[in-house]
Amino acid sequence: MLIIIIVFGPFVFAILGWLIGRADEKARDIFVIIVTALELFLTVLLYRALASSPGHILKYGLAFLGTSGKESLVFSTGSFLVDGLSFTADGFRCVYAVVTALMWAGTSLFSREYFKEERRNLNRYWFFVIATLGATEGVMLSGDLLTAFLFFEILSFTSFTWVIHEENEGAVRAGYTYLFVAVIGGLILFMGLALLHSCTGTLSFGALHDAVLSCRDRGKLLAAGICILLGFGAKAGMFPLHIWLPKAHPVAPSPASALLSGILTKVGIYGILMTSAYALFGNETFGLLVLVLGGITMALGALLALFSVNLKRTLACSSMSQIGFILTGAGMMLLLEAAGSEEGAFTAFSGLVLHMTNHSLIKLTLFMAAGVLVMNIHALELDEVRGYGRNKWALKAAFLAGALGISGIPLFNGYISKTLLHEGIVEGIHHCASYSALLSVMEWVFLISGGFTLAYMLKLFFCVFVEKNKDPERQKEYDREKRCMNGGSTVAVLGSSLLMPLLGCPPVILRLAYRMTGYEEILSFKAFSLENLKGGAISITIGILLYVLVVKKLLYRDGSYVDLWPKKLDLENAVYRPLLTRYLPGCLGAVAAVFGENRILKPLCRALLPAFGAVAAFFGENRILKPLCRLLMFLAAIAARALEMGTDGLIVLLRRTIFRERKVKGKKAAHPGLPKTLMAEISGAAQPLTSNFTFAMMMTCIGIVVILCAIAAAVLV
Repeated sequence: MLIIIIVFGPFVFAILGWLIGRADEKARDIFVIIVTALELFLTVLLYRALASSPGHILKYGLAFLGTSGKESLVFSTGSFLVDGLSFTADGFRCVYAVVTALMWAGTSLFSREYFKEERRNLNRYWFFVIATLGATEGVMLSGDLLTAFLFFEILSFTSFTWVIHEENEGAVRAGYTYLFVAVIGGLILFMGLALLHSCTGTLSFGALHDAVLSCRDRGKLLAAGICILLGFGAKAGMFPLHIWLPKAHPVAPSPASALLSGILTKVGIYGILMTSAYALFGNETFGLLVLVLGGITMALGALLALFSVNLKRTLACSSMSQIGFILTGAGMMLLLEAAGSEEGAFTAFSGLVLHMTNHSLIKLTLFMAAGVLVMNIHALELDEVRGYGRNKWALKAAFLAGALGISGIPLFNGYISKTLLHEGIVEGIHHCASYSALLSVMEWVFLISGGFTLAYMLKLFFCVFVEKNKDPERQKEYDREKRCMNGGSTVAVLGSSLLMPLLGCPPVILRLAYRMTGYEEILSFKAFSLENLKGGAISITIGILLYVLVVKKLLYRDGSYVDLWPKKLDLENAVYRPLLTRYLPGCLGAVAAVFGENRILKPLCRALLPAFGAVAAFFGENRILKPLCRLLMFLAAIAARALEMGTDGLIVLLRRTIFRERKVKGKKAAHPGLPKTLMAEISGAAQPLTSNFTFAMMMTCIGIVVILCAIAAAVLV
């Protein structure tokens, strides 16, 4: 039952926390900290239970009807199939369940001070944060793709409220973007799962491997894999579906940004990894696609981060780049498996799971450090935060540890995971002769992107903690403020940063890799060999040169950091929005005009009208048709009115309970059928939420049309 408590317990606690918050907000804040600490304790218990039985997997099935769940310890070669939800706890899943709970525990402890002055919408915020914890654990511990999909869609909508928490113009616009990607990605993912099930007859991780071996339709299997890749990649921040990531982080609260970047992107990576490992293993075409998209994501994210002049946007673009590093490892794993290099495939696999873990912990530290700046000076632009941390030694040490970790500096956690990923690419060059030229290019993209990482982290560190603000009076104010966070926040920020050097020790992190992968040979990996240090040294050299020649010479002018990134290169504004609002409707209209109205619709209508006229003449227009039409119109009016009132009532219910904590009075009623105060609530601050959900429904319709077109094309082909 431990798995079930870990997954479903937060949903119950979310409701309890909301009820407590209605009565006492301080008690609610303490309750949230206790809940997240309890979740961390339970996941550690789960990990210890698994670690005490090497070679075993803990599995749990929850049937929908007729039977109860069964929990047992079985050997990893055993199969487990249930008609309903299924959950699995192996080494990789257990570690990430612990990392997930640790992220929530750290951010909830830090949030008590972060939200000390800002109490608006906080009950709603915590309700959805705790619910998202359960959904995330549900994905990480899922035993099949259908269970993962269910919880994946739940967390997509619960985490959406984090993005629009402030309910200002920027937050609402970012919410539209987030929902667009979430809805379209979810629909494409569902189509991929349907295709995969039609090929294999199962979505269970334990049965997929054997089912795929007997599948003869490799083209259909690849199509399913591509749909799943795009669906999960949308949440991961993979190019070209990364557009939500740089826009959602700056507008979301910093604790939420840490979770968005550190964990929710890894939910997408988890889905891609499970699909690659169980359904598309050894598929060269799929491996090449993942590798190329990973390389583009890695390089583009690093470039965007270097040009950014906003602290949280830089960290968001950095997350996009690091996701590219992880996807590159997944692509290499598939290619090396196809080439028959099991050792190389396990090396790449070890690198990607370690970098997933490292990136989560690093972004926990960095975004909480950014949150310290937000709650003290309410600013994120580099020129405004410049010089703030010169005498804040605890904050400086924490940020420096995170910066060194993500930059791949030896003796910090990011170095070993990046070295393993680099080793996977080198192995690919030697074993995948057909793609050696491409992989050689990818190696340099990898090393240069690592250099970009160091360059933009140096930019942030020197700006905030070394340089002085260009306004002397503001710098004096910063220097007078010796203490920037309380004891709880210090424990959260500084405590999480201690994991960077701890996991930088090869015996510790390689033991963790063994727990996650079961690959015993990884324990003998020589992380500090001359060849591996050479790769790290190349990236470090490139990073220093970029900082000196590009950041200081090009991106820093007249005492200010300048944003030279062309606005026209915004993919959302340049491509997606015009496509959906102008070009797509225009194209559909043109197609309808050419192929529909003139050649099909008009002749069809001309043929149907005489037929209906004959029927009307035969049965009697006045005796049958008119009364029938009046009856239908009357019933439709009643149904429409009931639907309208029911929707309004639902909005008001949400407004008065989860979405809001106060009533809005004094506005004139825009609807005669409801009280003034209720209509004021509907037309007031609830509008950002309802408008975004309306947008989500519109995106759902567009996604369904796309799916139907794809199905029609598949049938025709």
